Amino acid sequence: MISISKLLCDRDAEGDGLRYDAASDSSKPQISDRKQRKPVVVWNVTRRCNLYCSHCYAAAETTPATGEFTTAEAKRFLDQLAEYGVPVVLFSGGEPLVREDLVELVSYADDLGLRPVLSSNGTVLTAETAAALRDAGLRYAGISVDGLPERNDRFRGREGAFDAAVRGIEHCLEAGLKTGLRYTITEANASDLEDVVDLLVDVGLDRFCFYHLDYGGRGGEIVDADLDPSAKRAAVSRLCDLTLEYHGRGEEIETLLVGNYADAAFLVEYALEHFGEKRARHVYDYLERNGGDPTGERVADVDYQGNVHLTQFWQGYSLGNVRDRPFGEIWEDDSNPLLAALRNRDDRLTGRCSTCQYRSICRGGSRLRAVSTTANPFAPDPQCYLTDEELTGPNPALGEVTD
Repeated sequence: MISISKLLCDRDAEGDGLRYDAASDSSKPQISDRKQRKPVVVWNVTRRCNLYCSHCYAAAETTPATGEFTTAEAKRFLDQLAEYGVPVVLFSGGEPLVREDLVELVSYADDLGLRPVLSSNGTVLTAETAAALRDAGLRYAGISVDGLPERNDRFRGREGAFDAAVRGIEHCLEAGLKTGLRYTITEANASDLEDVVDLLVDVGLDRFCFYHLDYGGRGGEIVDADLDPSAKRAAVSRLCDLTLEYHGRGEEIETLLVGNYADAAFLVEYALEHFGEKRARHVYDYLERNGGDPTGERVADVDYQGNVHLTQFWQGYSLGNVRDRPFGEIWEDDSNPLLAALRNRDDRLTGRCSTCQYRSICRGGSRLRAVSTTANPFAPDPQCYLTDEELTGPNPALGEVTD
């Protein structure tokens, strides 16, 4: 994740230590005092979902799937994550709330010292469930809304899904749960972006995560719905403007970008244009600590059957199964050639990535989009929207900066 509000507005957040090794600089209680050494694990606890979204990376279905963990198996898996030292486990799906034991599993994760968070479509989140999750130790709920009612409902395959999701958000906020929006930007809903933010700020939400479309699951079937690079750049620029406008009015919303590390380079360029070299260098330093695209390093995925993946979006490739070997053993196994290569990718990146001045803060962007469009995991991300001049520089902010 790349925090616009942190980098451009100095808004402290509980993830500053985890992302930037900047816990001592932050006024907020921290998830971790230092940058993560072990991956955040996205766990698809079920493949079943009450909706059928056109961009679902997990290709969730409305009917039950075979092979899901029993409660006892799920707890043994959480034991593995705790033993390995995973900082955060994100309960995802499908729709995780269709599992009747979800509250029990969240409580178990919390008791183990894992930080449990939730990714949900929000449509089945009742006031009672939100309170139960809070009491179980849930730290955060990310609720997916992908546009105003008509577009969101068409995206999600059910009339009324927007209104139900907003009610779910309201229930979380009433329960005192930290809650945020998850919004995947596509050609179909980009025009709704500002209105959705405005509406949900009025509801009381102050955290917004904007996802780029990655080409996994059903997302790989709607590549044509992705924004073209120029429109994507315009959307990211508008998010930066919007964040500054809100902060200028005294409303400290937290805005984050997910899934395209061209955004990191763009934020340096944006800071240079709007604030000057010193601020741009400050942004670059934070992003260099963050480390660029996290595939195979700072994020992992385990699906509903126990298969371990390089990210939650790249479920077509498995590193192994936690029913056969512990998660930590699988994740540390550099004998896997793709895993080892991704962890040492800098000299393997090709094309414009190989000479880019922002390589250390981007690391090529989405490796899944690259392999999906070229069959080469080290090809350039087709959704890099930077100009050739920005790639080659020189950007004066990357050198010595004087007051």
